[in-house]
Amino acid sequence: MTDKNELAQIGVVGLAVMGSNLARNFARNGNTVAVYNRSPEKTHALIEAHGEEGNFVPSETIEDFVASLERPRKAIIMVKAGRATDAVIDQLAEAMDDGDIIIDGGNALFTDTIRREKDVAARGKHFVGAGISGGEEGALNGPAIMPGGPKESWETLGPILESIAANVDGTPCVTHIGPDGAGHFVKMVHNGIEYADMQVIGEAYQLLRYGAGMEPAEIAEVFREWNSGDLDSYLIEITAEVLAQKDPETGAPLVDIIVDAAGQKGTGRWTAINGLELGVPITGIAESVFARALSSSTAQRRAAQEGQLPAGTIKALDVDKAEFIEDVRRALYAAKLIAYSQGFDGIKAGSEEFGWDVDPRDLATIWRGGCIIRAKFLDRIRAAYDNNADLPALILDPYFKGELEDLIDPWRRVVVAATQLGLPAPVFASSLSYYDSLRAERLPAALIQGQRDFFGAHTFKRTDKPGTFHIEWSGDRSLTQTD
Repeated sequence: MTDKNELAQIGVVGLAVMGSNLARNFARNGNTVAVYNRSPEKTHALIEAHGEEGNFVPSETIEDFVASLERPRKAIIMVKAGRATDAVIDQLAEAMDDGDIIIDGGNALFTDTIRREKDVAARGKHFVGAGISGGEEGALNGPAIMPGGPKESWETLGPILESIAANVDGTPCVTHIGPDGAGHFVKMVHNGIEYADMQVIGEAYQLLRYGAGMEPAEIAEVFREWNSGDLDSYLIEITAEVLAQKDPETGAPLVDIIVDAAGQKGTGRWTAINGLELGVPITGIAESVFARALSSSTAQRRAAQEGQLPAGTIKALDVDKAEFIEDVRRALYAAKLIAYSQGFDGIKAGSEEFGWDVDPRDLATIWRGGCIIRAKFLDRIRAAYDNNADLPALILDPYFKGELEDLIDPWRRVVVAATQLGLPAPVFASSLSYYDSLRAERLPAALIQGQRDFFGAHTFKRTDKPGTFHIEWSGDRSLTQTD
């Protein structure tokens, strides 16, 4: 129902599916919700279809919308990222009073959020960049929420966000992440982990389908079984559903009807770029972004197929099918652990770079429900950081090291099998290379430094004494200490 005379505890600007579902979630949980959309038709449609779910206060102008909010006013923007977000922020900041709170709930680039927070603060208002995960279903039934911004804003916003967030073991899946862009940064890396997780699940499917000769419905049952163990997660669960689905028109497996060109909206790419900027090797995430890009290079792929690029010697799978399925399960678990470990490395580096003091235990807690990467082993991740908040890498936690002892040999066998079968497995393979690079006593970087010194006099350090050195490569090849 609606009551124009009642002030709302929270407002939502932008009533496409995500915004509409979020507004309904607030209303269902006892909050009076102000709603506004640039096109009034969407506001009317929301009230007509769902007005009985709670108390809504609709408005047709920004000024009326702001006037319908109790102080300090709190308004969540759910519009397209970029210029549209900036335009709404400007409108709200102009109409609001000092101390009011503007929240961007979209997938904004965290550097934009840092800029916006400074701009809005200069106008006397608070700005919060809040990552919201869970898609349309999460927005309606309980998402994971990652708000940044001023700590005092969290004190005001906390209770109302807790009222709509997913809840696991009595703990709401929302917490204050840190200042300015911290919330959107964490959401960005969350999505990067999601990219890697989805890609390596796809690689596992590809190996079972074209390596073991299994049909989608059969593989769906395998994934359902996997979801009852260590791989228990939302993405494994929905993978089984997708693989079991028949196309309503042809009756063929739906996965065979869908064009094999994966889309992306930018958050995975932003994560990979940020990893490069911070010098953090988030290789599995980067490979998953490249895999989507390659899948969408349809003209190039078609030319390669028509040109019959040589495949070399392809070997048929020569192991027991049940054993191979188990190897793929273990390799998938290992690669997923690497994706999360690399993601937490990226968050740690970003937190240090921008002075956010993000606590990884908080993330492992709030990602257990509502979000796309929710998984059973997040409890183990939280325990790992409880035991040692300064872990050099998540996979160095004693529990995960023990798990990897059981996973490493199947993981190697799967990467070898993929190569012999001629099947692409970029995340399986790159994650294994990352793992082997971490544990290697010596890396070829020594040779690279020698090359750099040869052509650019970039110098090098020695293993046997301190200092920086250069070889006179074009002269007598004598050693010079440069510091």
